[in-house]
Order: sequence, then structure tokens, then C-alpha cells
Amino acid sequence: MPPLSPLYRLKVRRIEQTCVFELSWGKGQELTTELRYPETLTTFYQAWQQAYLNFYKSALRARVDHSGALVSPPIDWRTQLVQAEAKLLSEFHYWLSSAELLEIRAEIAKAASGKIDSDTTPVDVFLTCEPLELARFPWEAWEIGTEFATTRAIRIARTPATIRAEAVRRKRRGRVRILAILGDDTGLNFQADREAVKALAQSAEVEFVGWQPGQDVAELKTRICRAIAAEQGWDVLFFAGHSNETALTGGELVIAPNESILVQEIAPQLTLARERGLQFAIFNSCNGLTIANTLINLGLSQVAVMREPIHNRLAQEFLVRFLQHLAEFKDVHDAMLAACQSLKLERNLTYPSVYLIPSLFRHPDSALFRMEPAGWQQQLRRWLPLRHEAIALSTLLLLSLLPIQSFFLEPRLWVQALYRDITRQIPKTEPPVVLVQIDKDSLQRGSIRANKINPMDRSYLAHLLNRVLKLNPKVVGVDYLLDQPTNDDQQLAKFVQRAVQQNTWLVFAAVERETGGEIGVTPQVASLESVQQGYIDYFKGYVELIPASEDCSIGCPFAYVLSLASALNQAFPDSRTLPAPAQSKRDFRTQVLAYAQQNQKQDSRIEFLWKRRHLSPVTGRTNWTGLAHWLRPIIDFSIPPDRVYRPIPAWQVLSPSSPDSDIAKSFSSSAIAQPIILLAPGGYDQAGTITPGDDNYATPPMAFRYWNQQPQIFTGGQSHAYAIHNLLNQRLVVPIPDLWMIGVAALLGKGLSLLIIGRKRWWIVAGIVATVAYGLLSLQMYISVAFLLPWLLPSVAFWIYTLPASGRKSHD
Repeated sequence: MPPLSPLYRLKVRRIEQTCVFELSWGKGQELTTELRYPETLTTFYQAWQQAYLNFYKSALRARVDHSGALVSPPIDWRTQLVQAEAKLLSEFHYWLSSAELLEIRAEIAKAASGKIDSDTTPVDVFLTCEPLELARFPWEAWEIGTEFATTRAIRIARTPATIRAEAVRRKRRGRVRILAILGDDTGLNFQADREAVKALAQSAEVEFVGWQPGQDVAELKTRICRAIAAEQGWDVLFFAGHSNETALTGGELVIAPNESILVQEIAPQLTLARERGLQFAIFNSCNGLTIANTLINLGLSQVAVMREPIHNRLAQEFLVRFLQHLAEFKDVHDAMLAACQSLKLERNLTYPSVYLIPSLFRHPDSALFRMEPAGWQQQLRRWLPLRHEAIALSTLLLLSLLPIQSFFLEPRLWVQALYRDITRQIPKTEPPVVLVQIDKDSLQRGSIRANKINPMDRSYLAHLLNRVLKLNPKVVGVDYLLDQPTNDDQQLAKFVQRAVQQNTWLVFAAVERETGGEIGVTPQVASLESVQQGYIDYFKGYVELIPASEDCSIGCPFAYVLSLASALNQAFPDSRTLPAPAQSKRDFRTQVLAYAQQNQKQDSRIEFLWKRRHLSPVTGRTNWTGLAHWLRPIIDFSIPPDRVYRPIPAWQVLSPSSPDSDIAKSFSSSAIAQPIILLAPGGYDQAGTITPGDDNYATPPMAFRYWNQQPQIFTGGQSHAYAIHNLLNQRLVVPIPDLWMIGVAALLGKGLSLLIIGRKRWWIVAGIVATVAYGLLSLQMYISVAFLLPWLLPSVAFWIYTLPASGRKSHD
């Protein structure tokens, strides 16, 4: 339920010709004013009552000496009733709109137009009228907010001047139980009442008790008393039949022909029923003012009655409408107002004034009764989000679908690097890549220099490849797009051919073609029958894999091709069955892929690379939505770079004074027999395939900066090295979508909120501990099982549910 509105109590007392209005609310606030009572109001009420009784003079649910259907009187009582109603309401509204009541009306309207709790929570006014004659007026028709800009409904509920018993907040568990007492049906027909109550059987347990022809009256009274006080208890008490007001005995219920039972007589049983869960009573009978006052005084939560005599057919029409709205899980006040509004709009021409007759009496300290969906429906309704929860949850879900995951990913990986460092969970493996970087120093130092930078001088690459080949590597990657022919291609092609002859697998960079396939190395440099290529397009921060619906033979990621080539050469170092570049007569990459498929069971790395080459089917292709990152493996930058690659500047490799220098030492000191040698840009400003500099990250990843207190420029070559390390170590960290974990957190938060409503604040401490524990669990799961569980948005979703619940009252 939404938060409770301010509770207003309005007492109206008539002393001779003066009416005193006393409005109280909040913590002792009170307004008092006096207003002259117009005698014309009594005159108009009596005229209306006379016209009402004359029009509905037969089949009334009060003591009558005859029965029958509606009889057309010789006088047009319907017209007189409509006119009398108009005069009564006009005089009544005119009196209540007096200037003396402006302050009271304004105070109530202020609560209905402000942002006090919720824009949709009604403002309830508890009205007490003395003497009883003043309570006979249709106070429910007072439209308090019409002269003000109110945005919320104002509901008037009646309450007696004397209330000795407190309302019992205890609610029964299980299905709603309804006790229906059918009284004397002389001149009446209760079939429609019975069917209307039976219609609730799907969500309530209904039991009928009442007079049957030939039944002993004493036995009937005993049955009624026993039924009311049943040990199982009731939620709703319903009475249909004749009833009347009495001065001292709380009202009279006619239960059999010429036999009545007084409310005072069954007061002990009603008190016991209240203690066992009885919350609401409805008396679909006549003249119920004293009955309602007595029951509220006994501590009952709410009572609905008819203030005036009511025709049998109209009582049934009201009941049907009321129960229909109650079955829609509206509270009893809203259900009564909706039923009266329905009678006013649909039946007022035929049956005028009937909508003015029903009234709801309510204990000021009670929560309004409403039906709950039975079984799983009831539980489902409890789990539905409240208004503020739905708004916040929708906002979080929308954020999770926007391409902002990288914004949260950066600090998350920095924390992961810190956690690795503190817990000393740093991989002990040797780096699988020797990264030969053509950096700014290499372009300016040494006897061999590049004449051009963008595109890179092919003769410079030729000299670099020549020096590398002297070390007889198995796999060499060239992170330069050589798609355009130049005058220096012949020199580079010469050393490419040497690599082919010595069975070194070369992998050149390519880019994806918009129409499919790749744009890669020019034929003037190398033939794809003897070398491989892979596209270097990728989402920054993510390991590039093949889309679920595509084939690697058409296009394959650069880091993946290098990783597969290295895994095959390490798994079969002396095998003559490996595809040989020098002997190839068709696309070499296709041959390598076919060989990997046939021999994947021979080595765990090859099997891993083959089975994990595709992205998840739910991963998007574009970066316009967060779907592009769903289950797309991230590059694990939380690993120190010295476990990923050994950097060597190109000028050292080309130095004529140390042909056996650092690159040779890297081979001899590495636990990996044949690491991948990757020739890549080293951070100079012009490095890039589309625009100069696009090979360089704008800022190095935060996790990378954790390990490098003075980080240099982070390049695409370093990113490829990290991706290769992740692939060869069979470590693809899969980020679980925020959307999924927000849903899980919302369910957990909602479940916990249902447990802690109204509990002590120490639940907040428990929630904080749970949030921290989840954060530590997510950090460890990242390392242990390679799942990245989002923390921030799910934690916010969890607290959206649990934090307000710790201060919410249990009856809300």
C-alpha cells in the first residue's frame, strides 16, 4: 500500500442554531469555526425524504406491512424527488461553501494538492456529526476540493463520537472468509444478493446462514451467534434484510418474520470476531446509522450501511456494483465510491437519489480492507513494484540498455587489479608475446630509419622482418595494414618469401569490408595461399570474436588468428602434418582452420579456441545500444603487463651492434618455446588505419595504469597482446549484463523488503554487509570462474527496495 495521508478529523456539532466545526490533524494542529445552521436545510431534507419514501414506498428493506414491485403513484413522485434532491444539495453546498469554512476547506485541499506522500494517495477526512439528525445529510457529496487546484481525491468517512475499543490490526492468513447472514425475506428476494456474494467464491470462502421456513427462532439466533464467533474467524460480515435504528440497543436486525435480534445482544460475539480478524461489515438494509456507530464503537475497522430506507432492487444493484469493485482489489472506500458513482451515472434517471444513501463508517486507526488475489495471485501482487520502485527500476533498466557499460567497466577493472594485487592472485605464466614496437625513438634513432610513417615505409618493415627471421620464429604478426601497393613492396615481399620458405607463419593485419570479407595485405607483398590475415577492427576493451552467424574463413579477428597459429605450433612442434606455407596451393587460413577442427581434441588450447571462436547469439553487432556488450568477453587488463608481453623497441632489434640482443634473450629466457613476435606501432602520433592516431587509446585503461604508475601511450598492439594472452590462457572473462543482475537484485531486494517492513534499523547494517559481500564475491568470481558480475547498478536496485521498507509500517 502507498504511504498513509495526513489524517483529518472533522467534528460537526449543532448547538441550537449554531454549528461548531472542529478540524484537527497532525501533531495537535486544530481549526475551529462556528456557522449558523439554516432551518431551510431541515425543511429541504424533510421534503426530500418525503418524496424519496413516496417514490420508493414498496419493497423497502425496513419493517413493512406489504410487499410488491414498484407501483406507479398517481402523483409524479419521481419528478418531485429529483426537484427535492436538487434543492437539498444546492442548499447543503451553499451552506458548506460559507466563508466561515474557508480555512477548513483550504487546509484539507492543501493536502490534496501538495506532494505530501504520493500524488495518487487519497486524502481521508473522518467526519463525526452530532446529533444524529445532522448525520442524516449526504456529507459524502461535499465537494471540498472544487474551488482549489487539487490533484488527489478527498474521501469522507464517518466515525462515531464515542469509540471505546481500539481497532485490531491482526489479519487472518489464507483466503478471505465471508459470513453472509440473510434475514427475514418478507416482501424481499435475496437471490440476487446470494449470487452477488457467491461471485466472490474464486477469491474468498463464503458461508451463508439465515432463516428457513419452519425453523425455530431460538435455534436460528444460536446458529447466528455461533457463526459470528467461529474460531476460524471472518474477514467480512454481510447482512441482507430488514433493519432499523434503535436508540439504546445499537440497532435492530430482523432475522425472521416478526423476530429481531439487537446489535447489543450479539456484541460479545462481534467483539470475539473482531479479535479473530473481522475487519469489514456491510449491512445491505435500511436505516443503518446506529448500527454503524455501535460496531465502530466495538472496535470494528469499517462498516458500510444505508442511512435511509432502500428499495430491495436498488440494494441489490448497489451490492453487485460494490462487490465487483471489491473483486478488482479496490479498498472498501474506493469500491463504495465507485459503486455510488456508477448508480449516479447509469441509474439516476430511473432511480434518483439512490447514490446518496450509502455511507462508510471507519475506525480512525484502521487500514482499509481490500480483497487480495487468492493463492499465487496474492503472492504475485505483493511482489509487484510500488510506484517509486517502478520508476527507479525502469530508470536503471534503461541505463543498462544504453552503451555506457565501458564507463562503469574502467573503474571496475581498476578495483579488480587492486584486488589481485592485495590478494596476490597474479598469474605466474610467462608472457606469450614479444611486442616489437615501432615507437618514436625507433623512428628517430639508428642507421635504419623509416622514410615514411603513414603508410609505414615497407623497406623499414622489411629490415625489421629480416632481423626477426634470423631467430627462426614460428609465428610473426604484422599489425600494419598493407593494402595499398607501394614502390618498396618488392623488398618486403622478398623477406615474406623467406619466412614462407623457413616455415614461419605470418599473419598480416586486415580490416572488415562493409559488404563482407576483408581488405588485407596486397598481393605485391604476400599471397594468401602462404600467409594469413585477420581484421584488426574491435570494440576497445573487448576480445574480438566471430559473430554467431558468420564463418572464420570469410573474416577472422587478428588476435584470434595469431592465438590459433601459436597454439597449433606449440601443440605439434615437430609434426609434418601441420599445414606448410611453402607447400600451400589454396587459402592458407582455410587450411589452418580445417586442421584445427580435425585436431581440436588433441590439445585443450586448440579445443578451447575452436569452441569459443563465436560470440554469444545475444551479442549485438553495433555499439548504439548496450546489447553490443552483452556477453562479449572483455580484455582482462587487471593482469600486469609483464605477464602479457615483453616490449622491445624496434631500434634495438635493428641495432647492428647487437644482432643477438634483447629479442634473442627474450626467446631464451621465456618458458614458452616459441612466443609470438608481434610487429606493431609503438605510440607515434600518425599510427592508425583510418585517421592518424586512431591506433592509440585516448587514455590508457585504468587497470593498466594501476600497474604502471607513469603509463605511456597505450596502443592497439598492446591491446592485441592482451587479447592473445587471454585466448591462449583459455581465459575469456564474460560480463554478465547489468539488465540481468538488476532483475536478480530487484527480486532479492523485494523479497527482503517484504520481510523487513516495520523492523528495526539494524536491517540496514545487514544490507550493507550483504552489499559488501556481494562486491567481494564478484571480485573473486572474476578471477576464479571468469565472470564479471556488475556491482553498482544491481546494488542501487537492491537498496531502492530495501531502504524505504525498513521505515515502512507493517500495515502499509
